[in-house]
Amino acid sequence: MKLNPVARTIAATVLVAAMLGLAACTNATASDEPVIVAAADSDGARVAFYGDSYTLGSGASGQALRWSTVLSEQYGWDELNPSVSGLGFMRNRTLFGEGDLPSLIIADNPDVVIVTMGLNDNFTFGAFADELPGQITSDFDRLSTALPNARLVVVEPFWYKAERPASVDVIISWVRTAALKVGADYVPSASYWLAGHPEWMSSDNLHPNDAGHAAIAAEMDRALRALGI
Repeated sequence: MKLNPVARTIAATVLVAAMLGLAACTNATASDEPVIVAAADSDGARVAFYGDSYTLGSGASGQALRWSTVLSEQYGWDELNPSVSGLGFMRNRTLFGEGDLPSLIIADNPDVVIVTMGLNDNFTFGAFADELPGQITSDFDRLSTALPNARLVVVEPFWYKAERPASVDVIISWVRTAALKVGADYVPSASYWLAGHPEWMSSDNLHPNDAGHAAIAAEMDRALRALGI
């Protein structure tokens, strides 16, 4: 059986992780300051990622092994990843408008925007439940209005345990509703991608390790291909 390039990279990543035991977590501190890493020059689509520590690459042994970069490398994308550890649509967020992540992405004028936000809002759900639906809608409205020619892809918020507080599915429903309202592509089921695989989690039991990032990349590859991306 022949494997496509993404599958080959994922298989190699899982093998290396298994052999070397690369399960150490980058225990990043929450911050509103995005860490933007310049991507290698590429003739492919410019793809921006709006996410938290899962998309920033926490838990991976190197940025080359985070799922967003695995996909970008295999698809030939020019990657912009200003994701911030601990960030939610409301959690740990002090900027709403100029200077926040959506504004940085808008200023970059990418061809595709992939949103993977919402996990961290579970940890402060009680404090921000009234504001969350409106803020999710506001972020998606800004991105779709300011980037009318970009493909907006919204991924169901990640989750990492078999136990699911009620807030997980509530936030998922708000994200899906807001995504469909602006005509974004929607990727379902991402909250289950890591469930039942403790071997895919780093030592903090919170962030995916190299094998976990490879698993996310594989799921994202399947979802994006189904969407024709």
